[in-house]
Amino acid sequence: MLKAVILIGGPQKGTRFRPLSFEVPKPLFPVAGVPMLQHHIEACSKLPNMKEILLIGFYQPNEEINRFLSCAQQDFKISIRYLQEYAALGTGGGIYHFRDQILSGSPEAFFVMNADVCSEFPLPEMLDFQKEHGDAYSFVILGTTANRKQSLNYGCIVENEQTDEVLHYVEKPSTFVSDIINCGIYLFTPEIFQHIGTVFQKNQQDMLLEEQSNGWHRAEVIRLEQDIFTALAGQGKLYVYKTDRFWSQIKSAGSAIYASRLYLNQYHTTHPERLATNREGGISFSLVHFLVCF
Repeated sequence: MLKAVILIGGPQKGTRFRPLSFEVPKPLFPVAGVPMLQHHIEACSKLPNMKEILLIGFYQPNEEINRFLSCAQQDFKISIRYLQEYAALGTGGGIYHFRDQILSGSPEAFFVMNADVCSEFPLPEMLDFQKEHGDAYSFVILGTTANRKQSLNYGCIVENEQTDEVLHYVEKPSTFVSDIINCGIYLFTPEIFQHIGTVFQKNQQDMLLEEQSNGWHRAEVIRLEQDIFTALAGQGKLYVYKTDRFWSQIKSAGSAIYASRLYLNQYHTTHPERLATNREGGISFSLVHFLVCF
């Protein structure tokens, strides 16, 4: 059994989408005619053993989010739930906080993906890649290549070219490290929580020390990139599956236009019904799937 977790952030995130994000939460912003999140959900729902998709973030539940969840469940015939963080806990803290919900039903593995990425989502290939390594305790990062300048804006991965093991990981380095970058899509087994738990315990100890000197830090704030991947690199537990398919971040309304173009190029084969068609009397728009509820 598989599960998927989509990290959707919260209202203080997505500020580069303002003023548009005042009207629509960033994860529901339309990209290629449908809410940004729908692309992720559709990709996950195609996996045969996918049983549940969990959205984790710190948006207050509202009518738009509830309506989207209801429509998506009907469309894709899969359980989709929203789990609200009490505060921004980071990319690792959120999944650790809700680990019991993720592990309910004993999934063999689960995907974690950032909501603000545009991708072909090669999820079946990532599963096959993990099986080929034959280690139930290994974890997979989806990676792609970027030029030297672009790479400084992302997590950079140094790999063993023979085994694809991640030897070194640096989040947004100040100087060039590697042209392989982190795509924000991961495949984990339940064992990842042991590693996150180690960081949590260390944070607790550090918090106690800081309190003695009038300092304070929330122990649950954990970042997968800086706190987990950096530590796992070079230990034979973390691997990178490199894709040459399209991928992009969606950090602003402008980048959403670029992401829309990438998806629209795929619609000719994946969703021709979403494209406009030429008919007598003018163009007919058949973009019917902006989740009809919207």
